[in-house]
Amino acid sequence: MDVFEAIASTENVIRVVDMHTSGEPTRIIVSGYPNLKGDTLLEKRRYAIDYHDDIRKLLMLEPRGHDGMYGAILVQETELTKVGEADIGVLFCHNEGYSTMCGHATIALGRFLVDTHDLKLFPSRNSLLRSPNTDAIEIRLHAPCGLIRVSVPTTPEGRADATKPVSFISVPSFPTAIQIDLHVPKELAWPRFINIEQDNYIIPVSVSYGGAFYIIVSAQSLGFPNGLCNANYRLQDFANAAEKLEAFMNNNHRELFTHPTEKDLSFCYGVMMVDSTLKSNDDSNSEAGLCFFAQGQIDRSPTGSCVSARVALAVEEGKLGMNEWWTYESIVSVKAKNNGFRGRAVERTPQGVVVQVEGRAFYSGCSSFSVPEDADVLGKGFTLALPF
Repeated sequence: MDVFEAIASTENVIRVVDMHTSGEPTRIIVSGYPNLKGDTLLEKRRYAIDYHDDIRKLLMLEPRGHDGMYGAILVQETELTKVGEADIGVLFCHNEGYSTMCGHATIALGRFLVDTHDLKLFPSRNSLLRSPNTDAIEIRLHAPCGLIRVSVPTTPEGRADATKPVSFISVPSFPTAIQIDLHVPKELAWPRFINIEQDNYIIPVSVSYGGAFYIIVSAQSLGFPNGLCNANYRLQDFANAAEKLEAFMNNNHRELFTHPTEKDLSFCYGVMMVDSTLKSNDDSNSEAGLCFFAQGQIDRSPTGSCVSARVALAVEEGKLGMNEWWTYESIVSVKAKNNGFRGRAVERTPQGVVVQVEGRAFYSGCSSFSVPEDADVLGKGFTLALPF
């Protein structure tokens, strides 16, 4: 205990609260992160990238993290908090860098921000009011993609109610491509296709934005006839397909990832492989998916921002009506009842479809991380890979 207390009480310690949403981690920094310079949240995001990326690596990578770790950096002052339009800002990070929106982390943050009363961390906490009609607390969260409205059910004591889902309404979502045929030459194909004797492969794909841009494609069309369920498939098989598909899209269809107003949002964030035959045990209005992002990181959750993207896509395709709920599972949540996400379109706007997403988050623990000693090179963060 004396060693624990000595490490936890050092001046440069970074303290975090760990949560998970459908198995996907969110590491929330509660102290030890420096102030970010910039007038806007996107400027502060760029400042974090340029000057404090060592902290991201420290907390996301091994030995303190792993290749599936995800983080949240709370930003007390943004251009929206200054004018009273947001309660707090956030930057999302992972093993590769920083994202513009994250649904699973938003769900976790909703619960955490209701439970915390640390006014240094969350200066506006005491201004949050519990609705007598819904017993929920509303939080206006400023993410890099825009303003996210989070609704957190609460207990009579004012804490987040863990038995009920947190929901959020994100920025308008919209598809930029619906079932376009990609002609992938054989030399660029992945192993599951190479055994098929043909010169090129035609793959129908969609691209949709839900706070970030996603390639959305059925697992079956990528050479996996049994979808996401087959003992003969390995996760690496899907990872190879996702990596090559994303590279092909970036090289040949980069215009599909163009945001109408923000250059910083104009990039492909991930590949969502959908299996519409894999459903929740008790919900026929459901489907499962496997999402790869950030250099092959696998989302354990159903990927909240991609739920927004998928709902908007389904509405535009005529497969889903307004206010019609649909359940989205991951390869983890589909095996655990009531751990999927639900999504529905609640409004049409000129900018796109406004989507409500809901899911549940839980606490995993808390930690105090020390800054690496001078001789500890690996303690600064590393990714497990072959050396050459």
